[in-house]
Amino acid sequence: MPTAEPSPFFRAHLGALREAARLGPVVDVACGTGRHTRAAAAACDALCVGIDRRRDTLASLRDAPRAGGPGRLTVVSADLEQGHGAPLSRASCGALLVFRYLWRPLASQLAETLRSGGLLLYETFTEDQRDLPYGPENPDFLLRPGELIELFSTLQVLDHREGTRDDAQGRPWHLASLAARRR
Repeated sequence: MPTAEPSPFFRAHLGALREAARLGPVVDVACGTGRHTRAAAAACDALCVGIDRRRDTLASLRDAPRAGGPGRLTVVSADLEQGHGAPLSRASCGALLVFRYLWRPLASQLAETLRSGGLLLYETFTEDQRDLPYGPENPDFLLRPGELIELFSTLQVLDHREGTRDDAQGRPWHLASLAARRR
């Protein structure tokens, strides 16, 4: 979904995100161009961290002018699929944002990085995306029905959606979305 605007799912959970940001940093995992990192920094009075392996996008995120907001923004270069996964300590984050990214081996580590009461906002593609002439086709990057809840079964589900949603240009995307809290 090529857009600079944050996901409608992200916007729907801004209140919960602001609350969770009081617990610790908001981390945007595999942040890409940083659309959710920027939105979190604009909305939350917290440290917002964008993690990605692409140094060029991180540099543009770090150096780009920001629309105001109370949060501070920083970036971390890391390949989440190699070595030790995410460079995050256990129970260190108030919130995690994961949009348009799937690396199943990372799921349990991500759940453990949340502090008690911490929030996970996760949204990515489902297998049905293969039926469309764009987007990922590799099954390694597509969720099976109900799989997102299974991957984060240790967390308390606040909101879960699976289905087709249109982007700002009216193109449909098949997505699974999860808002969950660490007990």
